[in-house]
Amino acid sequence: MKYFLYFIIYSFIGWLMEVVLKSKDEHKFVNRGFLIGPICPIYGFGVLLIILLVGNSKSDLLAVFLKSILVCSVLEYFTSYFMEKLFHARWWDYSKNKYNINGRICLETMLPFGILSTIVIYVVRPLVIKFVSLFSNTLLIILTILFGILFILDNIVSFNVMFNIKKEFHKIKKDNTDYIKGKVSKWLEENTYLYKRIRYAFPNFKIKNIIKKMS
Repeated sequence: MKYFLYFIIYSFIGWLMEVVLKSKDEHKFVNRGFLIGPICPIYGFGVLLIILLVGNSKSDLLAVFLKSILVCSVLEYFTSYFMEKLFHARWWDYSKNKYNINGRICLETMLPFGILSTIVIYVVRPLVIKFVSLFSNTLLIILTILFGILFILDNIVSFNVMFNIKKEFHKIKKDNTDYIKGKVSKWLEENTYLYKRIRYAFPNFKIKNIIKKMS
């Protein structure tokens, strides 16, 4: 239960970081990430992998930094690969950046991820552990069930939306995340409160018809 909450916390921190950086560039709020909710699972998985694979070698700062770069790069590369195979679209493309590998990862992002991961190991992780340790077992169970249900529903809804608009993905050569988020936001705005409540409770309810009208 604690590790699941760690995953949610780190996913939220990753989403928050993405939103701040992108919103700063665009001068407006930009909801980043694949899911509709305020989390980026790739950050949650990435941090947990780093903690499990790198966290025990804290005595060697350089080793933590280099291993973190390796873990993050492998995760980002294969996430890009499988997302492209699944949706026939590139969610990010570093082809124009120097020292990139198939446009999926590049040195420009690898170094910051190494730095951030090192900060997580030495600074953020102890704080998160201390924070979660304040929860009683009952509260841990409640939060795990609550966030677990929300996470599953968000995945179901998001995947349904993506599969229904993926026909248009191949038309977009650039980073598709903002494009997809725009489609999702438009869809939400065009539905009544009652329909949105039913859609969240039953994700498959006429999603295809709505998407077709949207396109």
